[in-house]
Amino acid sequence: MKKKDGRIGSAFEDCLKKQGTLEETNAAAVKRVLAWQLEQAMEKQQLSKRAMAAAMNTSRSQLDRILDPNNDHIRLDTMTAAAHVLGLSLRIELVR
Repeated sequence: MKKKDGRIGSAFEDCLKKQGTLEETNAAAVKRVLAWQLEQAMEKQQLSKRAMAAAMNTSRSQLDRILDPNNDHIRLDTMTAAAHVLGLSLRIELVR
């Protein structure tokens, strides 16, 4: 193995690319971070799940799906609504 930039071997992302799972892995990581950020904001504002769901005009079970770090099938408008209730905004950007 060649040493490059102080590392031996290839980057983890390169491995995921070869396996064809880079996009899926990135999407799962983003969802986990968003769920964690929402939970942290709710905790900071002392907002219960029941109150959060009511403010979003949704059910508690739907909120549980939003906060589930393993559920990456959440619509952007749903995440935007959750952020809005907490006084936050959702920012999405495309990067290279």
